[in-house]
Amino acid sequence: MAEDIVVERLTDGQGIALVTLNRPARMNALLRETVARFNGLMDELAADAACRAVIVTGAGRGFCSGQDLAATNQRNQTGSSGVIEKLHWQQQFAGMGGRIRSMPKLVIAAVNGPAVGAGMAIALSADVRIATPAAKFLVAAVRIGLTGGESGISYLLPRMIGAARAFDILLTGRAIEAEEAERIGLVRSLSDPRSLIDDAIAYARSVLANSPYSVAHTKALMWANLDANSYEAAIQAENRAQILGTMTEDYSEATAAFMEKRPPHFSGR
Repeated sequence: MAEDIVVERLTDGQGIALVTLNRPARMNALLRETVARFNGLMDELAADAACRAVIVTGAGRGFCSGQDLAATNQRNQTGSSGVIEKLHWQQQFAGMGGRIRSMPKLVIAAVNGPAVGAGMAIALSADVRIATPAAKFLVAAVRIGLTGGESGISYLLPRMIGAARAFDILLTGRAIEAEEAERIGLVRSLSDPRSLIDDAIAYARSVLANSPYSVAHTKALMWANLDANSYEAAIQAENRAQILGTMTEDYSEATAAFMEKRPPHFSGR
């Protein structure tokens, strides 16, 4: 049986990991076991000092079609899951995005096709999204007796595209097609399907030209200050991060490189 998640470590010395959801026959739908493996992998990459960026994509025509409804229906028919077990797995599904947001690495979603439900949440939790024209973003749980609030989508979507648009999308359960996603800023850019991964890698390299401290703490500040309770609180967080940055060896290297008109060589210290 093929692995349902494939990890490739690029050998260019930049610390980029390519994570591919690998159930193409099911549009990379998520089994419970897949979710557990994904969470474990995110924890592993977050703790790996050699990893600086993670690109998440899907095998075949889809990015991720969310929860595997065939497996869910089978459990529902047999009555094999009680409320405590269901809540546990709901938390595990939601935990995928939380891990992506909190890890001190750049995370790029290379969205090669439909991103549905929990798959959409994975994409929204990434720091940057690059997509192909075949991509679409959909959370249609409102159409099957549930809510549009799934795995953090009701939190993330309005912060990315505004509350008015998010209300429309979550209440109707309609899809955001690739062209609209680019127009409203949900994705950074659209790529030819043949160059999607190369484009994501090139973008990662452009970010990783900055120091590890700079990337990790800019990411942390961005996510934290989306929830800052005041302008003053955001400024205080920025001030701490800036002063700590001035104490790193990489800051000294960057200023020296600027004065000497040469590229900096960062050590991560």
